[in-house]
This record gives sequence, C-alpha cells and structure tokens, in this order.
Amino acid sequence: MAIIGVIAFVVALLLSVMIHEAGHYLTAKRFGMKVTEFFVGFGQKIWSTQRGETEFGVKAIPAGGYCRIAGMTPREELSEADADRAFVKAGVTQRLIVLGAGSFLHFVIGFVLLLTLFSAIGVTSLTNQVERVSDCIPQTATEVCSSKSTPSPAKNAGILAGDQIISINGVEYTEWAQAVRVIRSSAGKQLDITVNRNGGLIDILVTPAFRDLDGEKIGVIGVINKVGTVTYAPIPAVIKAGSFTLEILQNSLTALISLPSKIPDLINQTFGNEERDPEGLVGVVGVARVSGETAETKALTGREKIRYLRFDYCLP
Repeated sequence: MAIIGVIAFVVALLLSVMIHEAGHYLTAKRFGMKVTEFFVGFGQKIWSTQRGETEFGVKAIPAGGYCRIAGMTPREELSEADADRAFVKAGVTQRLIVLGAGSFLHFVIGFVLLLTLFSAIGVTSLTNQVERVSDCIPQTATEVCSSKSTPSPAKNAGILAGDQIISINGVEYTEWAQAVRVIRSSAGKQLDITVNRNGGLIDILVTPAFRDLDGEKIGVIGVINKVGTVTYAPIPAVIKAGSFTLEILQNSLTALISLPSKIPDLINQTFGNEERDPEGLVGVVGVARVSGETAETKALTGREKIRYLRFDYCLP
C-alpha cells in the first residue's frame, strides 16, 4: 500500500471530522450553549490552546474527534453559572439542529466541492468534437463493414473527424449525452446539424439510420466523439452540483436504512471465505488501499487524481 494513500486518507478523515464537529460547535454557540472542548483525535493530548471558554487541540490517535457541549446528559454536574447553558436545557428544536448540523454541513461542503469540480476542475466526459466517422452502422457487435452494411449517415452527409457539433435543429446542447438522446429518438427523421469546422459554421442535413439495441430501434449517425475534460458555466454548474448533492442525500438515506442488513455479510466476507460484494461496505483499510492505488496509478493525470480523491473523501 502506498504511504501517500494512507496519508491522504488520514488527512481527509481529520478534515471531515473537523467539518462535522464545526457544525455542532457553531450551532451550539449560536444557541448560547457552552462548548468546553473541540479536539481532533483521541487519546493523549498533543497540543491545545484556550480560546475564550473553549479548549481547542489535537490528540495522539488520528481516528476521529469530538466537540464537548456542557450538559449533554441530565446527570452531568454543572455549576450554577453553566446550568442555564446546558444542552439538555435547550428547546427540542435547538437540540435537533445542533445534533444534525454536523451531517448537514457535510452536504453543504459537498455542494461547494461539486460546484468547484464542475466549474473549475472539470469532469471527464464525451465532448461534442468528432474523433472518428464510422464507415457503416453495424447492427451487431461482431459485424464488419461491408457492401451489405447500413451506410454511415454522417459519412454520407460529409461530417469529418475534427468537426465540433454545435447544435441540432438550432438547439445547442451543453452535454453530448443530451444530443445523443435527440439523435436516438430521430431514426429516419432528417436533422439539421451545425458543425464548427476550422472556425467556420456549416449546416449539414443528416438522417439517422436505424439500429437495433436490445430490441429497441434507435437512431445512429455513425460518429465517435472525443473524450475530454468538460467544465460548465456558473449557472449550469450550480444546477448540476445541486442535482448531484440531492442524489447523494437520497443515496445516503437509502444506504443508512439498508446498513444493518449488510453488517452480517461484511463479517462473513472479512473473517470467512465469502467473496466480497463490490457494492458492499468498505472498511478503513479498503479506503486507504484505494487511496494508494489512485495516488500511484499512471493511468490518471494529476487533475484526475485530485478529482477521484475529492469524490472519495470530501463528499457525504
């Protein structure tokens, strides 16, 4: 296991803990509760500093952290001065907000990171630039183009490798996947495709050919597009970040509900001979191993490694 993966995992874990506990800390202070300690790590104290009534610090075991709020339980003994600022004395709504603030802040940070990813770093995706034009439209995975094959509409219409598809029927699409849906639903229907060729715009009429896909007839024009890093304008980036954050929230709730049923399988896979479920739970060692593999692989660029590590650690 690469040491850089372990370091990345520990740093990301501590950052995640700090964000989580900061949610508890900020809301507790907002409601007038007394926060006595804010520590990253457990065990022996390494360093600390007093800021007002709160002691901030780092402890020896980097496996978590905590935010200590006075009066978390009714049995805790408090001075008269602190009794009215106890957690248990706050209203139900305030207590629920404090308890849920840590997890909520993860989703806020997740949204910000996704927004940065879509607007600045970019995502690897198919672009609207044509890399290759097919000679035919094969109806099976093994078909080799011949005189009996369905001709390629793109080739017949004059689309060339290097052309950038700007719009279809006058509509511009920010993602190639959106354009593909239009093409697939337009088999046998003529499309007016505008391409950018060497800086000039050219309108080309193309009629998608029929192709059988799992029993469904779809439209295909016969182009293979380039894969590249795609970034988005501010408004589309906000929309995509919000959509992904909502999806992550829904998936997190679903995972929490199904968590108890997965624990027996995890035990059997860890200590028994059962094959690990690729969709199952992953432990700390597994996450660190993936970190090391991501950091060491030569198949990804530095930008792509940052993107993968950001998804692995910083999202809820």
